Amino acid sequence: MYDAWSAYSNGDSTPYLFGSTQGGDHCHRIAFPVDGDVLAKREEAISYAAYRMIIARFANSPGRMGTRNAANALMLDLGYDTSIETSDYHTGSAAALGNYIANCYLAYGARDGSNEQGNYANIEYQPFNPPIEPNLPGNPDIIDLDRWQQISLPLAIDQSGHQVNSVPPFAGAEWGQVAPFALSAADLGIRNRDGHDYWVYQDPGQPPSHAGSSSAAYKWSFSLVAIWSSHLDPTDGEVLDISPRSIGNVQSYPATVEEYDEFYDRLAGGDPGTGHALNPATGQPYEPQIVPRGDYARVLAEFWADGPDSETPPGHWFVIFNSVSDNPLLVKRYEGAGPILGPLEWDVKGYFTLGGAMHDAAIAAWGVKGWYDYVRPVSAIRAMADRGQSSDPLQPSYDPDGIPLEPGLIELIAAGDPLAGAANENVGKIKLYAWRGPTLITDPAVDEAGVGWILAENWWPYQRPTLVTPPFAGYVSGHSTFSRAAAEVLTALTGDPYFPGGMSSFEVKANDFLVFEEGPTVDMTLEWATYRDAADQCSLSRIWGGIHPPIDDMPGRLMGARVGPEAFEFARSYILGR
Repeated sequence: MYDAWSAYSNGDSTPYLFGSTQGGDHCHRIAFPVDGDVLAKREEAISYAAYRMIIARFANSPGRMGTRNAANALMLDLGYDTSIETSDYHTGSAAALGNYIANCYLAYGARDGSNEQGNYANIEYQPFNPPIEPNLPGNPDIIDLDRWQQISLPLAIDQSGHQVNSVPPFAGAEWGQVAPFALSAADLGIRNRDGHDYWVYQDPGQPPSHAGSSSAAYKWSFSLVAIWSSHLDPTDGEVLDISPRSIGNVQSYPATVEEYDEFYDRLAGGDPGTGHALNPATGQPYEPQIVPRGDYARVLAEFWADGPDSETPPGHWFVIFNSVSDNPLLVKRYEGAGPILGPLEWDVKGYFTLGGAMHDAAIAAWGVKGWYDYVRPVSAIRAMADRGQSSDPLQPSYDPDGIPLEPGLIELIAAGDPLAGAANENVGKIKLYAWRGPTLITDPAVDEAGVGWILAENWWPYQRPTLVTPPFAGYVSGHSTFSRAAAEVLTALTGDPYFPGGMSSFEVKANDFLVFEEGPTVDMTLEWATYRDAADQCSLSRIWGGIHPPIDDMPGRLMGARVGPEAFEFARSYILGR
C-alpha cells in the first residue's frame, strides 16, 4: 500500500521495494505518466495491490472463501474490476501498477527466508523434549527443564480458530533468518546448534537455568507465575485502582535478573509505575477506578491474550492504531509537526511504519526463541513440583531441582490435608494456591473455576484448554516485544506519548466479557494514558495468564524499545525521500 502511494509522489518519498535493488528482478521501475487525479490513481493502485496480496496470502487459509468473497465485494463496492489482471503499468494504468507492486512483494516473499513454499515449516529444528500432556498429572517425561516442550492436547485449536494437529510443532523456530525491515547486521549474531545456524538479533543473553549459578532466578521466576495464579480470585478482598491516576508511567526497567524481584513485587499491586498526576489534555486529575484485583487480572489476561479467533498480538496494535486514527481529537501531523495529512497519507505512512516494526519485532523475538528454545511455565512448574521442594533439605521431598516453598501459596501436602488422598498417596507432594483450571468448567458462560489449593502436578495456565500455552518457546515474550515496539512507533508517529485526549479506554461489562470462565464480577474500563502504559499492561497480562515468567517479559520489553525507534527512523528515511 505504501509503495502504491509513494509511486505517485514525484520523488518526495521513496518506495520500499518498487524500483529498488532489494526487490530483485521482479520490481523494476519504468517511467509512467503521473497526471490527472493523483488521489484517485493512488486509491486505485492501493486497492488493486492490497486485493492481490490478500487473495494470494489467504489462498490456502481455512476461511479462504469468506475472505475472497469479502475482498471481491469490497472491490465491487469501490467500483473496481477484479478481472483486470495485467501488470503492464507503463501506459499509466493504476490498476496495472497495483497488480505489479503486489507481484513484486509476492516474489520477494517467496525468497525472504520464511520458507513460504514449505508452508513456513521449520527446516532443521527438532524439539529436544518429548511433549507434555497437561490433561495428565505432572510432567514426567521432560528431559531438560531448560528446553521447550511440545504440548499434546486431545483437541488443539490454532490462531484461526480451527482444529489442528493435537501436537503442534514449534511455530517459527527459524524465523530469525527472514529478511528484516530495519534490523541491521550490527544487531546480528549467528549461533550454531546441531550443525544448524540460528540468526539472533539483539541477543539478550542466556536465560537462567534450572541448575547452576542461575537456578535461584529460574525458580523464583517460574514459581512467581504459579503465585500470581492465586491473584485470579475476585472474592479475595484485594482491590486496585486501575486508572492512570495510579498505574502506568513506569520510569525505568530493571537491568539485571537480580533487580527483577522488587519490580515484579510492585507489579503484583497492579503496576510499578508512579501513575499520572494530571491528564495533559484536560489539565484535570484522572478519575480513580477501584475494582477487585481478581477481575482486573482475568480481564487483562483475556483482553491481551490475542489467541485463537483474534487479530493476533501484532494485529492488536493495528487495531489500536486504527482507533487512534479515528479519534476526532487526533491532529494528523507526521511526528506531531508540519502540515495536517489527509487520511490516506496518514494511514499509509502509519501502516508502513508499524508494519515494518512488527515484522522486525517478530524476527528479533523468534530468532531468540528458536536459539534459546526455552521452557514454558506449564512445563517448568509441573516439572519442578514433580521433583519436590528445593527450600529446605530437612523437610520431606527435598530436591535441588524442586520448586521453592512459599507459605500460604506453595506448600507440602501433609497427612490430614484435604488433598492428601484416601490412602495418603499425595502426602509429600506439592500443592499450590492457584486458579483451579479448565477441567472444572463445563460451560464457560456460567462456570468459574475459582482459586483454591490444587495439586501442583495439575496446574494450568489461565487459558483455553484447547491452547494451554502457545506452540513455541517462551524466551523472549513476543507480546512484550511487539507491544513496546508498537508503543514506540505510535509515540514517534503522533509526536505525543499520550493517546489523543490524554487517555484511551475499553469498556468491560460484568459477566459479559470473559471467555475462559464466567466474569468479571463488576463493570470496569481498561484505561491507558500513554502508548507505553498500554504496552506495559500487555506484558503484565502474560504473567497473570500463566504464559510468561518475568525472565521472558523484561528482555522482550527492552528488545521492543530498541526495535521500534530503529524501525521508525528507517521508515522515516523512505517517507521523506532520503
